[in-house]
Amino acid sequence: MSATETKSMTKRETGTVVLEATGLKRHYPVARGLLRAPAMVKALDGASFTVKAGQTLAVVGESGCGKSTLARLVSLIEEPTEGELVIDGIDTGNLGEHGKRELRCTVQMVFQNPYGSLNPRKKVGDILEEPLIVNTSLPAAERRARVAEVMAKVGLRPDHYARYPHMFSGGQRQRIAIARALMLNPSIVVADEPVSALDISIQAQVLNLMMDLQDELGVAYLFISHDLGVVRHIATDVMVMYLGKPVESGPKDVIFEAPLHPYTQALMAATPQVEAEHRAERKPLTGELPSPLNPPPGCTFHKRCPIAQPRCSAEVPQLRPLAGRHVACHFAEQNLS
Repeated sequence: MSATETKSMTKRETGTVVLEATGLKRHYPVARGLLRAPAMVKALDGASFTVKAGQTLAVVGESGCGKSTLARLVSLIEEPTEGELVIDGIDTGNLGEHGKRELRCTVQMVFQNPYGSLNPRKKVGDILEEPLIVNTSLPAAERRARVAEVMAKVGLRPDHYARYPHMFSGGQRQRIAIARALMLNPSIVVADEPVSALDISIQAQVLNLMMDLQDELGVAYLFISHDLGVVRHIATDVMVMYLGKPVESGPKDVIFEAPLHPYTQALMAATPQVEAEHRAERKPLTGELPSPLNPPPGCTFHKRCPIAQPRCSAEVPQLRPLAGRHVACHFAEQNLS
């Protein structure tokens, strides 16, 4: 990336496709002893989605559903076992190491723990300058100006430049992490549970900041979360995953107003409700998440599903269009009102 490309923040045209995945898979072999063949953990098993500039795709599900694996693939930390991943119009499968290094500049991450992700021995200014030092040829004066520009955008004062991370609150540290992610003017920011470690009041401030920056810069978010209240606030589209597979995906309003997959309904039911009548209607999810080393045959959710039928244990449901979203359930029509 050249110095001229990073002199100032630029807004991307809203609606332009910046991230596209087709049949994305990531499988890990697991040794089971000298006399047994290795098992295969299908951490991600066929995710397809599109994210446009200025929009947010929220990925939700229980622990172990493949959310963080997806984040590692999109950020080019790991390579997919199968499938295609296109970032800013570039097929990542055709790139060498040099090409991947350049493309990583367009995909940045914000991590869950804002303190653990910042070097405690470096001042904030040095932390924010580091991506520019590594990836650009900007002179020191322009790097300093760029850091000041981005700090102002995330609500940090100029005097914060010379302070250390431990001198800030959790919310301020996450603002620093967001500023670092924006230093290279990325197309996509992968946010992996970015507010779950913060107090509720601070969560709202950070989410609103992210939304304001998205409006201003046109950046796309891949937002990993288990908190549906947070997702409802920030998402444009939602993809619900279970044991490595997407089970329902579509526009946020469609999913929240009328979820069709029994797993999505169970996640919604587990979300705390203020209204008493909604609490009375809750049907929380029961049973344990199956082992990814030995998933059930057919629909992997059928052993926990309240509407499961014999077909569910024998035939894997495919994602299909239904009522404004895609859903992987043989009997999703039963949930149409």
